[in-house]
Amino acid sequence: MAWIQCHFYSDVLQLSTSMTVILPQQTRTQIGMSNRLKTMRHKTLWLLHGLSDDDTIWMRRTSLERYVAPLGIAVVMPQVHQSFYTDMRYGNRYWTFLTEELPDIARSFFPLSDAREDNFVAGLSMGGYGAFKWALRHPEMFCAAASLSGVLDLAQRIKSRRPDDPAGRLFPLIFGTEDIAGSEDDLLALVKRVATSDGPKPLLFQACGTEDALFQENLTFRATCETVHYPLTSDFGPGQHDWAYWDQEIQKVLAWLPL
Repeated sequence: MAWIQCHFYSDVLQLSTSMTVILPQQTRTQIGMSNRLKTMRHKTLWLLHGLSDDDTIWMRRTSLERYVAPLGIAVVMPQVHQSFYTDMRYGNRYWTFLTEELPDIARSFFPLSDAREDNFVAGLSMGGYGAFKWALRHPEMFCAAASLSGVLDLAQRIKSRRPDDPAGRLFPLIFGTEDIAGSEDDLLALVKRVATSDGPKPLLFQACGTEDALFQENLTFRATCETVHYPLTSDFGPGQHDWAYWDQEIQKVLAWLPL
């Protein structure tokens, strides 16, 4: 595998930013690794970080490179700071950057496939929210999306935010003071809309530990999918909101992807 830390300029953000990229490499003599190169236009997993992290975190906290090596897929991990993958009310346009600018830039730098069946998106916590929002707002781009310990009922979380919630102080800066229920930022509304549309429906995978503070809203998301008959794979079991859990679950996501 090739591990690339890429620094580039974003016209949308009007600043320099970064992404971490893993690219497949066929090798024959590398000890302890089983690398595989399938095609010159790589299937791609867009992998999103959480609230307190950046584009390097998946490489620093997991064995991601080793997990994807035998699969022959690329992984693109962008940097979006504490934006909830949103065009912020008082801040930068991270949603536009993520969904419009980043794919074009990444594909201009690296041999990544733009075919829907070759693209997947996943993330943890804030990134789980971002992954489902990206897939449900642009179902024509992804065939599958996965959320690990995701913030999946954001409208309710904003309404009931506690003083000790690290994201609480950010919500007015990101979303303003309006109720986001039913909006393009509400995953429950988005999954209902996609479920009743005639368009493509990305496969969804959710995982959350039963000891996680976000477990109840993951149950709410599952119940919504069941109500509208949206295909969803759920993996609930013992686990905290921590890297021991996410390192375990990202391996399940990779095994689940329709490669």
